[in-house]
Amino acid sequence: MKNMTSVLSLLRPVRFLIVAFTCALILVSNAFPAFAIESYKSDPTEATTQLLETQKKTDEIGRSAPPGLKKVQEESNKGLNEVQGDADIDKMKRPDNSQGATSVEDEVENLLEKVTGNKK
Repeated sequence: MKNMTSVLSLLRPVRFLIVAFTCALILVSNAFPAFAIESYKSDPTEATTQLLETQKKTDEIGRSAPPGLKKVQEESNKGLNEVQGDADIDKMKRPDNSQGATSVEDEVENLLEKVTGNKK
């Protein structure tokens, strides 16, 4: 029992450091949320017209009688779904339009090579 109390008294300063480190980690993770690697930063007012057009179509469909199966299939075959159609389909990331893109794994490897100076 004496041995246990001496071990606990030795861990008291370490416990404080662990709590302080955890609090600092929580503070930093909340202050700097997800840093995306070289991601595109869009303008908040960008694509407002397309969103308004999509909202207008949604309102029209909501006010009218339920569309028939053929009409739904025709509209949804144009793009993503019945309401969105092909809005922003050129901006979507798909395998056929992202062949030349650098993967996250490659970007991390490049960053680590720059930091450590080691090349594979």
